[in-house]
Amino acid sequence: MARDRIVTPDSHATDPPERVGAPRPRKLEEFVGQPQLKDRLGIALEAAGSRGDPMEHLLLHGPPGLGKTTIAHIVAEEMGAHAYVTSGPALTKGADLVGTLTRMQPGDVLFIDEIHRLPAAVEEYIYPAMEDFKIDFTLDGGMHARVVTYNLKPFTLIGATTRAGLLTGALRSRFGIAHRLDFYQHGDLDEILDRAAARMGISLDSGEARALLAARSRGTPRICLRLLRRVRDYAVVRGEGIITAEMASEALRLEGVDDLGLDPLDRAYLKVLAETYEGGPAGLEAIAATLGEDSGTLEDLVEPFLLQAGLLARTRQGRQLTAAGRERAGCPGQDSPLFEP
Repeated sequence: MARDRIVTPDSHATDPPERVGAPRPRKLEEFVGQPQLKDRLGIALEAAGSRGDPMEHLLLHGPPGLGKTTIAHIVAEEMGAHAYVTSGPALTKGADLVGTLTRMQPGDVLFIDEIHRLPAAVEEYIYPAMEDFKIDFTLDGGMHARVVTYNLKPFTLIGATTRAGLLTGALRSRFGIAHRLDFYQHGDLDEILDRAAARMGISLDSGEARALLAARSRGTPRICLRLLRRVRDYAVVRGEGIITAEMASEALRLEGVDDLGLDPLDRAYLKVLAETYEGGPAGLEAIAATLGEDSGTLEDLVEPFLLQAGLLARTRQGRQLTAAGRERAGCPGQDSPLFEP
């Protein structure tokens, strides 16, 4: 069930490549939302440009789908440099990282997604590269071993992670700027939808249609744009290609996304906790067994939004519905608005 969720903030198999979707903003002024981060980056970029230096290393953390990769490309564009994109799991040995670092030109940006998953051996290469722009090679072995130092061109490392707590203290301390990305307000999502619709040639009939899509996007631009594409397809096939509020509502009902952005797995979770466990508290493993889902899937993909929406609480005794969650899920004695999208 979880693999096909349209409201997951992670990258989705149905997400088109950038060249056929809404292109990413390339300048800081085009980036919508995250005003505090924009202010901090604007100052850092201008200061670095005036000195002729690369910008300080930047750590971005927070839930997926909020624009961390986009920001990395914006920094590279503003610095007039090239962005090299990789991920922690892809760098399995030191040579993988060294090959990229030695190709980079002055001011280039290295973006490492899920940087908390870097192997320890690779992380050791990053420390001197970040601090002194150099890496050390060990040649031969035993009594014939010798260390060769290779000087790198000054660069900016941008690390992104959804689990900042798993970063080692040594790595975290080497970033000059660290910032947590927040979920987006509906007004920002409206603007993102407006720009994306114009770039993709989509006709949005009214602000009501944008507001409906924004309200069901869980504060996440990636989900917002994914819903827009699904509604566009529905409007082309079942309508005249114009997205009205009624058309958007019908398309999202077909996708199983309700007025709060909950999908069938979210509703099943709440229903089990409300009906089988009488609102809780209940253990995660017990809920997962009842649903026939993996407990890790529920913890990583379902619970974060339920917690954010104030429908669920984690207690020492287990998972428990809040007052809002009990009302929405229809615990005994209460009506449920929940289980029809």
